Amino acid sequence: MLYGREREQAALDELLEAARAGRSGVLLLSGEAGIGKTALLDDAVARAGEAFRVIRAAGVEYEAELPYAGLSLLLAPGLDRLDVLPGPQRRALEMAFGLADGGAADDGVAHGRVAGGGPAAGEGHADRLLVGLATLGLLAELAADKPLLCVLDDAQWLDRASLDALLLAARRLQAEGVALLLASRTDSAANTGTSVQRRLGLPELEVAALAEADATRLLAQRVGAELPAAVRDRLLSEAAGNPLALTELPVTTGAQAHAPGGLPLTSRLLIAFHGQVTGLPAATQTLLLLAAAEESGELDVVLPAAAALGVTAEHLAPAEESGLVTVTADRRIAFRHPLLRSALLQRAPHHQKLSAHRAIADALPEGDRRTWHLALAATAPDPDLAAALERTAVRAERRGGHGGAAAYERAARLTPDRDDATRRLVLAAEAATEEGELTRAEALAGEAAARTDNVLAHALLDQVRATAHFWRGSYPTAYRLLLDAADTGIDPSYAARMLFQAFHAAWYAGEEPVAAVLDRLAALPLTDGDPLAPLARHLPAAVLPALGRPAAALPPVRETAEAARRAGAESPVDLVQLCGATLILGRDDETSDLGAELVAEARAKGTVGVMPTLQFFLAEAELFHGRHHDAELTATEALGLARDTGQHQWVSQLTALLAYLAALDGRSDHCTDLAATALATTGPQTAAPAAGLPWAQWALALLDLGQGRAGDAADRLHTLTTGPHRHHVSATRAVPDLVEAAVRLGTPHRAAEPYERFARWTTAADRPWAEALRLRCQALLGPDELAESAYRAALDLHEAAHRPFEQARTALLYGEWLRRTRRRTDARPHLRAALETFDRLAAHPWAARARTELAATGTPAPTPTGTRTTPQSPLTPQELQIARLAAQGLTNRDIAAQLFLSPRTVAHHLYKAYPKLNITSRTELPTAL
Repeated sequence: MLYGREREQAALDELLEAARAGRSGVLLLSGEAGIGKTALLDDAVARAGEAFRVIRAAGVEYEAELPYAGLSLLLAPGLDRLDVLPGPQRRALEMAFGLADGGAADDGVAHGRVAGGGPAAGEGHADRLLVGLATLGLLAELAADKPLLCVLDDAQWLDRASLDALLLAARRLQAEGVALLLASRTDSAANTGTSVQRRLGLPELEVAALAEADATRLLAQRVGAELPAAVRDRLLSEAAGNPLALTELPVTTGAQAHAPGGLPLTSRLLIAFHGQVTGLPAATQTLLLLAAAEESGELDVVLPAAAALGVTAEHLAPAEESGLVTVTADRRIAFRHPLLRSALLQRAPHHQKLSAHRAIADALPEGDRRTWHLALAATAPDPDLAAALERTAVRAERRGGHGGAAAYERAARLTPDRDDATRRLVLAAEAATEEGELTRAEALAGEAAARTDNVLAHALLDQVRATAHFWRGSYPTAYRLLLDAADTGIDPSYAARMLFQAFHAAWYAGEEPVAAVLDRLAALPLTDGDPLAPLARHLPAAVLPALGRPAAALPPVRETAEAARRAGAESPVDLVQLCGATLILGRDDETSDLGAELVAEARAKGTVGVMPTLQFFLAEAELFHGRHHDAELTATEALGLARDTGQHQWVSQLTALLAYLAALDGRSDHCTDLAATALATTGPQTAAPAAGLPWAQWALALLDLGQGRAGDAADRLHTLTTGPHRHHVSATRAVPDLVEAAVRLGTPHRAAEPYERFARWTTAADRPWAEALRLRCQALLGPDELAESAYRAALDLHEAAHRPFEQARTALLYGEWLRRTRRRTDARPHLRAALETFDRLAAHPWAARARTELAATGTPAPTPTGTRTTPQSPLTPQELQIARLAAQGLTNRDIAAQLFLSPRTVAHHLYKAYPKLNITSRTELPTAL
C-alpha cells in the first residue's frame, strides 16, 4: 500500500487511461533517492494489469558505458518483430544491438580520423536518429494488439545512447497506445542526474516528500505502533518524509541510535545499506559485490565468477532471506534498491573490486563487456588489452552510440608505446567532441598535443579545439584554428575537410573570414580524383562573387554534384554545403532541385541527421519561389527532426524561417512567439547569438512593414543589412524591404549603402527575378521621373520569374505610385492583380493594403475571406503532408517510413483530415487536394 500518493496515482491513471483509448503519453517521475519513484512504477504496473503488455528496464550505475545496453534489455521482448520496421531503421537497430555487422573491418585498429577516414554517418554506422525511430516503430508494434506500458527506472544511469533513442521515440509518440513511464533521480549523489533532468524535456511530475501524517503511518507499519514517541519524532525528523529512509534507517540504526550528524540523507542511506550487508557472511558479501559489479546481474555470469573466488550459489541465501536481493524469473539478481548496489561498489576495498572485475571478465565470452571488465581490473599497461579496447571504441562509434571516447582514453592509459598511446588520445579527443563532451575533448587534446610533434596529429587536435570553440559560439577562434591547421602542409584532402568546416565557422564570423577561407580552398592542390575536388572548386565560385570578389566561372550545380559522386563523395552527406551554397548567388532553382533530390536520398538511405540542414535550404528555395505552404510543410518537418537530434543551430534557423512565413500571412502573435523562440535557442554550451538571428530579424521586420510600422521595420532591416551578417542569404534578400521602409519614412539615405551592395549582387547573380527587385528598389529611390519605366521593366521581368509574392508587391507599389500621381484608372489593374495574388497566397496584411489602395481609386474591393482560400487550409502541416502522400497511393506503412512516424499515427492523422476536407475515404483525397 502506498501512503500519501493520491496525486501521483491520479497522474498514472490518466496516463494509462489515455493508452487504453489509443493515445500515447509520456511521464517522468523525478525526485531524490528513496522518495518512492520505484514504488510508483510498481503501482503503475499493478494498475495496468493484464490489459497491458508491460516491458521494463532500469539504468545501472556502472564504471563503463556500453552503448545501447539499456535499450537492448528494454526492447528484448520485441526483437522478434524487427522485420516490420523499414529497412534502414531495422539495420540501424540491429547494428546498435550487435545483431548485425557494421561492415567495417574489425582488425584492432581504429580506421578513424587519425588514419584517414572517420566514423561519419555513412552506411557502415548506425544513425542515432534511426535507432530512435526504430525504437518508436518497435514500441508501436508491441502496442498493436493491446496497450503497452513501457517502464524505465533510474534514467539518470541509463547509457546515453539508449536514453537518446528513448527520448526521440517519446517525442514522436502520438496515437500508438503506448504509455512511457520513466523515473530519474535529481539529487547530487546521482552525478548525471541533474544533466539528465535538463536533457529530458518530458512531461514531469516531481515526487515530493510524504506529509507528516502519511510518514507517521508508514513508520508505524514498518516498526510498530509501540515505538516511543521521542524515537518516532527523531526518525520522522531525520527521514524528512523520505519513504526509503523511514523503512531503512530504523532497521539499521536501532531504536535509540543517532544518525551520523551533518551527512546528506542519501549518504546516510548508503551507510544504512552497507550496515545491512556487513552483517552477512563474507562469502555472501563477495557474491553481492560481484552482482553489483556485473551490470546486468545475470546469474549465468555472476555464479561462474563467484565460483572462481570460492563462492557458491548457496551463499546467496542469506541475502535473499534478509530481503536485500531477489532472483527474477529471467535469472537475474535484483537489488532491493539501487542504493544498495551503490553502497556495495562505493565501500568495497579496491583490491576486492579488482578481483571482482577480473572474475567477471573470465566468466564472460569475448566481446565488449569482457574487455571493459578486464580494463577495470588492469593495474599495469597491457598492449593486447589496449588493442581490444580500441576495437570496442570502434564498435561503439559504428553503432552510433556514446562510449567511444572513454574506451579510447582507457586504451591510451593501458598502451606502453608512447606514439600509439598518443594516437589513441587523439582518437579519444575526437570521439569526445562528437559526443558533445567539449571540456573533456579539450583536456584530452591538450594532453595529446604535449606528447607529440606529429604535424597531422596537431592539426587534428586543433580541429578538436576548433569544434569546441564553434559550439561555444567562438566563431572567429574556431575559424582561425581551422585555417591554420589546414595550412600546416598536411595532405590536401585533410586540409579540404578542415576548410569546409572553417567556412561554416567563418559564415558566422563575417565577410572577410569567409573570403579568406574560400581563397585558400580555391588554391588547394586537390587531384581530379579527390571526392572533394569538385566541391572545393564550386564553393568559391558560388560565394566569392556575392562578396564582390573575382572567381572562376560557376558551373551548374548538377554537374558538380555528379562529378563529386563519380569521384567517391558520400551522398548526401558531402553535398550538403553544396546545396546551401546555391542560394548565396541566387541559384534558387538549383537549390530546389538538388535539395529535393538529396532529401529523398537521405530518406531512402536513412541518413536522417543531415535532413534538417537540407530541408532548411529547400524551404528557403520554396519560400523564394512563392510556394509558401510547401515551405511551411518542409520547415515544420525539419524542425521536428532538428529538435529530435539536438541540432540547436537548425532549430533556431528553422523556427526563424517559420516566423517569417507567419509574418507573410499576418499571424502576428505566432510570428513574434516563433521569433522569440528562435532568438532564445542556442546550444547548451554557447554564449553566441542564436543562429536564426538574421532570419528572425527579417521576420519581425516584414511583420512591421506589413502592418504599417515602417520605422520599426527600417531599424531592424538597417541593422540586419549593415551588420556582421550582411552577407547571409536572408540579409541580402531583405534589402528591397529596407528600401521600401526607408522610402516610406522619407529617409532613403539609410538604404543607400545596402542598395549599392544589393545592386552589385544582382549583377553577379544574373537572374531576371533579382534584376526585377533591383529595378523596384530603383523606382522607389528615384528620381521620380524614372520610376514608371523602372516599375514597368521590373514587372516585365517578373512575368517569367514565377515568384508571385514579389511580383504582387511590385504591382502594389506601382499601383500606389500611380494613384499618388492621380492616375487612378491606370492604378486599378495593378492593384487588382496584386490583391488577387495576395489573397491566393493568404498574405493577409498585404491583401489588406492592396484592398485599401484599390478602394482609394474609387473601385470597391472584393470582400476579404479572412482565411486561407486553398482547400488544404483546414489541415495542420503534418496532416497535409500525410494527406498528400496518401493521395499519391502510398500505404500508411509507406507514409510512416517516409515521415518517421508510426503507421497508427499516420492513420490517426488521416482520420482527422477526412472531415476537415469533407470526405470520407482516402480515394477522395486526390480530388480534395
